[in-house]
Amino acid sequence: MKLNYSLPTLLVLLSANCYSQTISLDKLSITATKVQRATKDVTQSIDVVDEKDIEDKNIIFASEAINSIPGVIAENTSNSSSPRLIIRGAGLKARYGVREIMVIKDGVPMTDPDSFTRFDYIDMQDVKAVEVQKGPGSIAAANATGGVVQLITKSVFEDNQNRIKLGLGTEHSSQSNIKYAKAIDESNFMSVNFSTTKNENNWRKNNKVDSLQFGLKYGHIFDDESILESELAYTESNVDLPASMTESEFNIFQSTGKQGNTSSAWQHSSRDSKILFFNSKFEKDFGNLTIKPRFYVNAWEHFHPVTAMINDSDNNIVLGTDLENNYSHKLFNEDATLVFGLTAKQDRTRDAKKYTYKDYSVTGPTVGAFANRDYTISSTLSNEKGDLANTENSTATLLGAYVQESFNPTANTLVDVSLRVDRVSFDVSGNEILKYNWGGSAFTSTNTYYTGDGAYNIKESYTLISPKIGFSYALSDTHSIYSSLASANQAPTDNELKANKTNNKGTLDKTTSVNYEIGLKARDVKYSYDIALYQNDISDEVTATKDGFLTYYQNAGKTQKRGLEFTGSYNLTSELSFGASYAYSYYKFKSFMEEGTNDRANNYLPYIPQHRYSLFATLNLNNGFKARIETKSSGSYYMDNANTEKYAGYDFVTDLMLGYTKKNHTIQLNINNLFDKHYAAQVQKDTSGVKTYKAAAPQSAMITYNYRF
Repeated sequence: MKLNYSLPTLLVLLSANCYSQTISLDKLSITATKVQRATKDVTQSIDVVDEKDIEDKNIIFASEAINSIPGVIAENTSNSSSPRLIIRGAGLKARYGVREIMVIKDGVPMTDPDSFTRFDYIDMQDVKAVEVQKGPGSIAAANATGGVVQLITKSVFEDNQNRIKLGLGTEHSSQSNIKYAKAIDESNFMSVNFSTTKNENNWRKNNKVDSLQFGLKYGHIFDDESILESELAYTESNVDLPASMTESEFNIFQSTGKQGNTSSAWQHSSRDSKILFFNSKFEKDFGNLTIKPRFYVNAWEHFHPVTAMINDSDNNIVLGTDLENNYSHKLFNEDATLVFGLTAKQDRTRDAKKYTYKDYSVTGPTVGAFANRDYTISSTLSNEKGDLANTENSTATLLGAYVQESFNPTANTLVDVSLRVDRVSFDVSGNEILKYNWGGSAFTSTNTYYTGDGAYNIKESYTLISPKIGFSYALSDTHSIYSSLASANQAPTDNELKANKTNNKGTLDKTTSVNYEIGLKARDVKYSYDIALYQNDISDEVTATKDGFLTYYQNAGKTQKRGLEFTGSYNLTSELSFGASYAYSYYKFKSFMEEGTNDRANNYLPYIPQHRYSLFATLNLNNGFKARIETKSSGSYYMDNANTEKYAGYDFVTDLMLGYTKKNHTIQLNINNLFDKHYAAQVQKDTSGVKTYKAAAPQSAMITYNYRF
């Protein structure tokens, strides 16, 4: 089903029939300093997506909540919970998942010690707000130079969130959510959250997505008003990962909106996960001191067929604790807060296995001296496991300490001074039994898979230091200016260290990021805006180099990232508001010898467009009708480090919401990619000149019914 409307018609619709109600433009931040304060008073750039935005956009995946924030790229190449997340260029190197960015849920880190984050077990139906803090220097960010994404879920102590939500959409998509919270008595509280999602994504091959999530929360208020909150959550997620396209195949997608079997050999990639997560938080006051210890454990397994190999890992556990303390005191005769704490986290994987593909077609020379040799896979026929190719045990450990003092030297001035120090260690041991023949190996191989390099061991440790000083000055009740200077280190990941070891590409140093930022913030009844100017100087940035299907890593010497970000909204009337966001990104290598011989100095970083912007309008009437329209545009970017070619980006990809609420009932229609634009979410070009395209989703629609009780 394809739906088409004219943009002027929709804007007229949003402008009609305005009545009076109050719209608040001020939002609170919880995560930026570990102490709740208004975003206007935070001493760096921060964006908050609130519960209304999440509901109006019918957010299913976390990337959909933040992809309009300036400085954030959250393109979803698999139309699933697995985005490619980049904040001010950080995360660009990741082959999969999210790197260099700290993701936190209710104060509990979701990010592993090596900076890897899985979004599979984030249930957005239980999330009431998302905060994005951009740049290094947060005391919450361990081994993450890109910033912090904090998800705040619906509290067990609130019983006004109870609901039943059902949705049906195009592409055989559906969703459901049941949320129920209840006070057992004056001291004990419980809540249950159950969600399902499904999408067959019939517009392309091998992209079925489904998930089931269940969460149980318990809260207890003691006689002294101290609080205990605990959560047990289970997720089962199945994602078929679609193959990339060649340029000619992408041209077909652009004209038809369909992606069939591509020429890629890897047609059966997927990631099927089961995740059990438990966390417990305690909060108690001792006079001016508040202690906030947290403990968490995450056990997970996955079946993950990818390029050349099938990963099968069912013995993984992440254990961690964060011992936070807040001390209220006086400094300069004004209120001040000292935040300090210790962090310990370990990610242990035991007996992880890789297998060859069992069923596949091959291609290779049939005549000449190397007839029937040097075969490679032309197409997988299933994701059945073949021979055992690799076994591995790994342990990543992070130990850290942090301290932050926030004080007011004058009535209008706020100062944050902080320091975080972490030690991250990797211990990896494995046995490569078989490796894949990428071609050009006729003298050593007669098969698609041949003898591997045997046993390997990797032991590396890095000390990471993250200082920050930030100032905020209130120009008036509505306007403030801020500035900050922050630095952080980023350790290479264990997979990067392993990729370089197996490809004989040398060791990697930690990255150092130094960020200078100034900004202006305004919060008025009629309008709100944030303007940020920043320069981020990076030394030894770890950069991915693609050579066919091989990816390895290098320290890129020096990189400089300069940018301007704007976000704002304006209440034309008490019910009709408009908004816009814009990001200008000028990111260049200052010194980088790719592959040791190719000088990339003064080249632009790939995949990062210089210009990205979005526009939106919202309408909320007293008669229960609501509407929202948003359109996003992204400029051109280079496909590779050599800057040989650009991808044009996309213009005016538009989403529409129409809804109506009567008492406890809400019915809502969401149409994404309203005008059915066919564009690429990601384009890459490797060192040999081969281009690969990953398509963004064409038009889709879903209608939901929500009953609150």
